[in-house]
Amino acid sequence: MNRTSSSGTEPPAIVIVGGGTAGWMAAAALARLTPCAVTLVESEAIGKVGVGEATIPQIRLFNEALGIDEAEFLRETKATFKLGIEFAGWSRAGASYMHAFGEIGAGAGLLPFHQLWLRGLELGMAKDLATYSLNERAARALKMQMWRGDAGHSVPDMPWAYHFDASLYAAYLRRLAEARGASRIEGKVASVERDGANGDIAAVALEDGRRIAGDFFIDCSGFRSLLLGQELATAFEDWSHWLPCDRAVAVPCTTKGEFTPYTRSTAHSAGWQWRIPLQHRIGNGLVYCSDYLSDDEAEAQLLANLDGAPQATPNRLRFTTGMRAQQWSHNCLALGLAAGFMEPLESTSIHLIQSSIARFINMLPGKQPAPAMRAEFNRQAEFEWTRIRDFLILHYWANGRVGEAFWDRCREMALPDTLTAKIEQFKASGFIHREHEELFTIPGWAQVLIGQEVMPQSLHPLTASTDPAALERMLGEIEAGIGQLVDAMPSHVEFLRAYCMPRATNPSPTPVSETAR
Repeated sequence: MNRTSSSGTEPPAIVIVGGGTAGWMAAAALARLTPCAVTLVESEAIGKVGVGEATIPQIRLFNEALGIDEAEFLRETKATFKLGIEFAGWSRAGASYMHAFGEIGAGAGLLPFHQLWLRGLELGMAKDLATYSLNERAARALKMQMWRGDAGHSVPDMPWAYHFDASLYAAYLRRLAEARGASRIEGKVASVERDGANGDIAAVALEDGRRIAGDFFIDCSGFRSLLLGQELATAFEDWSHWLPCDRAVAVPCTTKGEFTPYTRSTAHSAGWQWRIPLQHRIGNGLVYCSDYLSDDEAEAQLLANLDGAPQATPNRLRFTTGMRAQQWSHNCLALGLAAGFMEPLESTSIHLIQSSIARFINMLPGKQPAPAMRAEFNRQAEFEWTRIRDFLILHYWANGRVGEAFWDRCREMALPDTLTAKIEQFKASGFIHREHEELFTIPGWAQVLIGQEVMPQSLHPLTASTDPAALERMLGEIEAGIGQLVDAMPSHVEFLRAYCMPRATNPSPTPVSETAR
């Protein structure tokens, strides 16, 4: 009988190259959840991109796995709550819709709610889809509450995510990681040492001559992709023909205007602008295509559309949308920008880091990674990235901004087969299929498709058997139930202050209090 060698089960010594959000998320998770020795190499002299400040509800699972207290996290990262994303001007000028988290309404039998809503719309008894979304109605009312439904209630849960300062989050995770045994080394990588026999990375050499050896390496070096891209020469799949925006300019501004528990994405002439309210400032940025807008024009457009005074010099970024063909090659895994880039339209950047970390820990290699595990990791990563890619493309393709060159181009582009199938299925009868572990849910797809005025050509045959009186009664009950809940909720700022900044410990949360005036 062959016996597994004890050396095969020994946890690898892991070296993380680069800090920032990706690096410290990895270090904190590995230090908390695995027996691995964790070393992170970073240099204070290397700047951080730090544009990802909005998240989706899955971030709560990551924080819970790390044993993070939510109120403490909110205080430490200057965070606010997020119930969804508003898309302004995407379907046409002056129109807006929201991709809100959570369920919409309540299904009946085999039909999801949006199918019943479409039938109600045909019968003239249904209101806007937003009427039946708890998250959207709370968000529009600038309210927040941690509502968890029960089996006897027609109103579903109200999931939430956060807006936070990514640099503060990284610093917070660093403290957690170091307290749990992770070590940090200050320095710049000068060269990479490879194993002559198998091509694996053996060590990184720093500019001061120090050699940092490990069994496994995680590349968190940002767009540079020092290990996976440069050293291991892993190919990059370019998706810019589907997602043509290639630049961004970002700037924080003073807190004024609505203290929204949602992110806002506003379409402009050659791209879109994000607005992310934090406790101490508002994060803003313009994502655009340089074929249609110069850098100076983009900066001027952004500065002309801020809530308050800018607090820094605008930061300009260049990128190519796409992903590394293999995110795990040899004994190296790339996370964050080193693995690829998809613009923050649906706040997926931090989620992709989180999901890769979870996938890696679930498949944690020994000192000698098994090729079969590496192949499965890459298969799952490709599925996740391409399905998120399709969802982002949908926003651009389904635009209604006729007569603007950039948007006309997006509307006329050839789509990936996977997205074409999804759109055609929805057009046929309102059918939406969530394949395997796709990130975005049926309600999410329905909100974007309907919000951007992509409508079915006919209804699902099962809707014909729906009793009109019963349907009208159900719609009315959902609307009224949500209304009662929202009416009773405190404002976003009131809830935030009560939850994470009690006056006894924080007598003067000035930036937040200003938003309540």
